[in-house]
Amino acid sequence: MTIYDIFLAPFADYGFMRRALIACLCLGLGSGPIGVFLMLRRMSLMGDAMSHAVLPGAAIGYLIAGSLSLTAMGLGGLVAGLSVALLSGLVSRMTVLQEDASFASFYLTSLALGVLIVSLRGSNIDLLHVLFGTILAIDAPALYQIGAITSVTLLALAIIYRPLVMECFDPGFLRAVGGRGPVYHFLFLLLVVLNLVASFQALGTLMAVGLMMLPAAVAQLWSRSLPAMMAIATATAAVSGYIGLIASYHLEFASGPTIIITASLIYGFSILFAPSGLARRFFPRPHLRG
Repeated sequence: MTIYDIFLAPFADYGFMRRALIACLCLGLGSGPIGVFLMLRRMSLMGDAMSHAVLPGAAIGYLIAGSLSLTAMGLGGLVAGLSVALLSGLVSRMTVLQEDASFASFYLTSLALGVLIVSLRGSNIDLLHVLFGTILAIDAPALYQIGAITSVTLLALAIIYRPLVMECFDPGFLRAVGGRGPVYHFLFLLLVVLNLVASFQALGTLMAVGLMMLPAAVAQLWSRSLPAMMAIATATAAVSGYIGLIASYHLEFASGPTIIITASLIYGFSILFAPSGLARRFFPRPHLRG
């Protein structure tokens, strides 16, 4: 077997592999920077909660459409995700509960409700499709919608980049200069939900956050500069998608989990050998002597 047969032939011979690869690249472009901001805002686990919170809406959209329609699932997931985000914020401001506790409570309820809806109205195959996705089944309309969500994400980040960074590092200063922190917080949550919606068909609701947080964690181990972290996260997500698709094709593994496992292996390598990794800590370089 030649290098061409291993790395290029699957995409040259099969249209579904090409569409899956383009979807991974688009998801990496949008989800990578979003994951970096989630990590900087210490909302990593909240991103995972949001990915589960959108399940009831996605399940209802799936059952109404009768197929993996990204439009129906996306609209349902968007409504469900934003509802959980707004309700969690409202509860945390009106009670003694912190926002993370509110998110945990609502996302567990949403996850159970979504599984119950699919179980009552669908089959076990339907439930597996919603939970784990079918990236190889992405069609052209779904690809256009993923590309549109990625474009909106990048445009929105370019517009609100400065106040979003300021809110991450010094929210008190943003309030002092009259910045509307809650508005940017809501816009950011909207971008998070949109990118989770884009990941539905590719990775399912359980692993949609994988291409957000694992590349972001890799980026934080390799760099301390925000633009560099965003670039590294995007590249890591794209490489994970490409290698994961190649491995799943040749080894006959499920594509979605293989992509996330690939990102996990890159994360494990980074833990050991990145500038902030274990190897540098246990085997430090000798200081230069004058």
